[in-house]
Amino acid sequence: MGGLKERLFGYARERYGSEPEYLWKRYPDFAVFRCAANKKWYAISMGVDGKSLGLEKGVKYEIVNVKCSPLMTGSLLAMKGILPAYHMQKEQWVSVLLDGTVDEEQLLGLLDMSYELASQSGSGKRLRTDTKEWLIPAAPAMYDVEQDFRRDGAIIWKQTSDVIVGDTVYIYMAAPISAIMYRCVAEEVNIPYNYDDGSYRIKKAMKLKLTHRLAQEDMPLSEMRKLGVSAVRGARGVPNTLSCRLRELCRSGEPPQAVSR
Repeated sequence: MGGLKERLFGYARERYGSEPEYLWKRYPDFAVFRCAANKKWYAISMGVDGKSLGLEKGVKYEIVNVKCSPLMTGSLLAMKGILPAYHMQKEQWVSVLLDGTVDEEQLLGLLDMSYELASQSGSGKRLRTDTKEWLIPAAPAMYDVEQDFRRDGAIIWKQTSDVIVGDTVYIYMAAPISAIMYRCVAEEVNIPYNYDDGSYRIKKAMKLKLTHRLAQEDMPLSEMRKLGVSAVRGARGVPNTLSCRLRELCRSGEPPQAVSR
């Protein structure tokens, strides 16, 4: 068994107590992994001819199929080493090459996502579908949010909360600005993302599209405190009093200028 494949199997065993099941005599190296609670599949390891994957014919590729949200399929397929699912529903599964093209950390993150989705299947647990408002902090000294918004009209941001597509995300700019400056909508979520500079780590990201800019004097921290928010140390929900005021400000202000590429 190859190194990455072996580590994948070991991770499934240690984290989820999953042992590979070999269900097909005709394909003795095809292995299925199931969720302990509901016995649903969350991963299938296979050796497949490249022709079936749109790759080189006659070459055997080791892959693992993992489950994903239909909202994420397009983003995942844009990544090197991730392919349309082999022999599974292509809207909800993808095939991941086990040749090192996708690094180990990202691979295990995809396995975790797959397990979570499969464990919800048939359990009565439902994913949130109603939209929500979030407030997240940003440090001007570390990241020039405005520059990216001017260039692309959107940013890729670390995701640490249960944000879904369509949620509203307000960005609070920390000192020296100390004010809510942007309203965005989440266009993509749960994007596997591998970044680690030793002090800051990102494993999951979201794409936020700018929908409105606020002036620094519109919603400074002093006003936020009057409306129920005294600090923004991490992603949090927006209390109703602050939400109502922010909506008023965004309705009364001009929409952001179109960005020319």
